Amino acid sequence: MNRELAMKVANAVLYEGYMLYPYRPSAIKNRQRWSFGILYPPAYHEIATGTERSEMHSECLVRLSHPFANNGRKDGAPAILQVQLRFLHLMSREVGSVTADGFEPVPSLSIDGMLIEPSDESVERSVECELALRDGVPQGFPFSFAAVMETEALHGANAQVAGEIRRTQKELSGTISVSTQELGQDLVKLTVDVANTSLLPAEDPGDRDSALLGSLLSAHTILSITGGEFVSLLDPPEDLRQAVSECRNIGNFPVLVGAEGERDMMLCSPIVLYDYPQIAPESAGDFFDGTEMDEMLTLRVMTLTDEEKDQMRGGNDHVRDLLQRTEASAREQLMRTHGTIRSMKPVNEP
Repeated sequence: MNRELAMKVANAVLYEGYMLYPYRPSAIKNRQRWSFGILYPPAYHEIATGTERSEMHSECLVRLSHPFANNGRKDGAPAILQVQLRFLHLMSREVGSVTADGFEPVPSLSIDGMLIEPSDESVERSVECELALRDGVPQGFPFSFAAVMETEALHGANAQVAGEIRRTQKELSGTISVSTQELGQDLVKLTVDVANTSLLPAEDPGDRDSALLGSLLSAHTILSITGGEFVSLLDPPEDLRQAVSECRNIGNFPVLVGAEGERDMMLCSPIVLYDYPQIAPESAGDFFDGTEMDEMLTLRVMTLTDEEKDQMRGGNDHVRDLLQRTEASAREQLMRTHGTIRSMKPVNEP
């Protein structure tokens, strides 16, 4: 089980669209993010219209090393399934000045040449559960994360308090449900459902910004199994094509991950992928863009004005790291990515 390879791809999925060029928090496309894998609170008004979702439904096939017996138990060691749900939990960041009356929000602060603006940040969340597969016995796993309020004093060059950042995170809750259906002596259909059960303020269930604070962003699951192996949904064996065609996936699609040929891990991704996806070895780091045109984006970052770079430095850690990495090693990044050839083969003469 090559979990390192799988996690590299899962992290790319997790931060897809996190911040897009020109990487300024004030850019409109960076104020309306999270277009993949959002599970909203069920009271959000667009859930009822069918425009958005509060649940994610995954189905795939598993061949068991030890088949189910007629009594509902397994002959030999049971298959053990591990489910890891990963998502981003949004955190609102306000910038303000500190007055005699307390915290007063402002559109921006400039401290020693660094522009600090209100924006959204996020915290990586992971929920893990492990279970022995039992035919037809659904198992549920509730989870929750408490609300958070944090403050950070901003100091100028003279060490005096020049402002404050206030970070707010809403309570978030949900459930993971797992069930199996026996299709043959050693074949089962595995179903994994993820549901957001978070509450929304009753006075405004239609406010998207408020709903996002209680949403699972870039939600995906990593499934790992011992005592069995997953069946590819993209390239199944001929005798399983009908069973695969009946698998229903909503809001995601399961693909095999890890080293080529391994069948013990699946990534249920909200972004369409193929089996065994990999991060390009030439990539120096994430630009948060699905096309990951590293050479072009490196050049774009290098051409940003000093004012734009100051806005990036005043943003979140991920964007600040992107800028520092590019400024420190832009030449090396361009040398790795320019004119890369994946493979060569001889041309067959007529």
